[in-house]
Amino acid sequence: MRVIAGSAKGRKLLSVPGEGTRPITDRVKESLFDIIGAGIEGAAMLDLFAGTGSVGIEALSRGARHVVLIDKAHQAIKVLGKNLALTGLAGQSTVIRGDAFRYLADPVARGDVERRFEYIYVAPPQYLDLWARALLALDEHDLLADDGVIIVQIHPKEARPLDLQRFRLERERRYGSTLLQFWVRREAPSEPAQVEAPDGVR
Repeated sequence: MRVIAGSAKGRKLLSVPGEGTRPITDRVKESLFDIIGAGIEGAAMLDLFAGTGSVGIEALSRGARHVVLIDKAHQAIKVLGKNLALTGLAGQSTVIRGDAFRYLADPVARGDVERRFEYIYVAPPQYLDLWARALLALDEHDLLADDGVIIVQIHPKEARPLDLQRFRLERERRYGSTLLQFWVRREAPSEPAQVEAPDGVR
């Protein structure tokens, strides 16, 4: 596992011991950021189940303004902190050890009621329906910027329809046992350019 591009390109990242986290593969991560493209530059990202911090660190390396990374596991937070230090990107991040759903619902936990994110990344432990719970919570407690994107990483078998008031599923991309979903605002007047798939990505 490594940083693929940007200021920390090539830096190897530490993994969380055990099977409690499921880090994104380099192939899927590269495809994800090819889809996001230049939209990540200057953007704020929220990573609700950060694990090793691989996605948030990649975003910072590619020019994101700030990333908030949340995980409730002590070991994950420890590894995440080391990875931020290894890449020299700790100063552009906020790391929170706590429950992602409390963060979404409680302004005190967020520390800033008005905070909005251009990208929200949701990659929780598998087969617990936490991704759907997170989307429903985001639908109720809206933290997405007007032109933002919620990115969900799940196993294809976990996918099911969700009836959300604020957001709609804009596109999906499958890479073997990983499915990426891109959710945008229902009232968006046009398709966000930053989630267009590059040639050859399916």
